[in-house]
Amino acid sequence: MDVLPLSALGERIMICGLSNSGKSTLAVALARKIGAEPFHVDLFRHLPNTNWVQRPDDEFRALHDAAILKPRWVMDGNYSSLMPQRFARATGIILLYDNHWANFRRYLWRTLFQRNRVGALAGNRDSLKWEMIRWILIVQPTRRERDRNRLRAVGLPLVEIDSMRQLQRLYREWDLAR
Repeated sequence: MDVLPLSALGERIMICGLSNSGKSTLAVALARKIGAEPFHVDLFRHLPNTNWVQRPDDEFRALHDAAILKPRWVMDGNYSSLMPQRFARATGIILLYDNHWANFRRYLWRTLFQRNRVGALAGNRDSLKWEMIRWILIVQPTRRERDRNRLRAVGLPLVEIDSMRQLQRLYREWDLAR
């Protein structure tokens, strides 16, 4: 795995990838390293103190669009409907992948046992959801290459991570602290 230097990604970094692949934790570590604010798109999309109830679309879009106007940020999350705005402001992208069974195990762990995790909604009223299980095990794996090609086509500096081992190496190479 050849990795670009962190400086090549600039001051506004998108982190995309599969659910439960480490996007939020990486966002916080990168933001701390480059002196930027971390943003979790899931927290824009969902209302705090709920079990992942979605905000109205216009409120979601307004929160997202206000955040990307800031001069420095690290933003984790996908939500393809808002990616064009993010692409226009981003200076670099990191794409995280791992085996969908490993992502599923992490989903179970974080939902059942990890009460104070990075990227959790305020109030932490999370529970297992069949929609999420289906998303992780069935839907996401079919979109991997489409998503990868979409991000490559943007033309921004791109770091692609395909496993937790590679992600751990990235933490070491960029001297990131969890």
